[in-house]
Amino acid sequence: MAEEIKEVAEEIKEENGEVTKMEPVVIKKPLEKMTAIELKEMAKTIPAAAGVSAMKKADLVSLIREYMVIKEEFSTEPKAKKIKKPKANIKELKTKVVQLRGEKKAARENKEKEKVNVLRRRINRLKKQTRKVVVG
Repeated sequence: MAEEIKEVAEEIKEENGEVTKMEPVVIKKPLEKMTAIELKEMAKTIPAAAGVSAMKKADLVSLIREYMVIKEEFSTEPKAKKIKKPKANIKELKTKVVQLRGEKKAARENKEKEKVNVLRRRINRLKKQTRKVVVG
């Protein structure tokens, strides 16, 4: 396949005396991350490219890079990492659970079903957090 690419380049050089680049193409993601199908569609727009449908991805990328002027509109900067919340102290979490259990008992006596459900979920969430803190 690399030989075919060189042959295509030689054909274009013979016609014009030098390699002609096509008009700039704007892409949204890097060529290496594009699928072979997307690369084949781009390569088919190159007039002197032959055998595009049989080429491998690496050959398509090199062919496209050789003949097309590519303007990349994607950022090469790494994505920002999430800021981790400071881990809570187990003792603080357990005191909060005890407090919520007291509120839940009072809500149950007052027959407030929705408040009981909210408190139950909060207690379960806090218990999960205590387990995560222990694991590390």
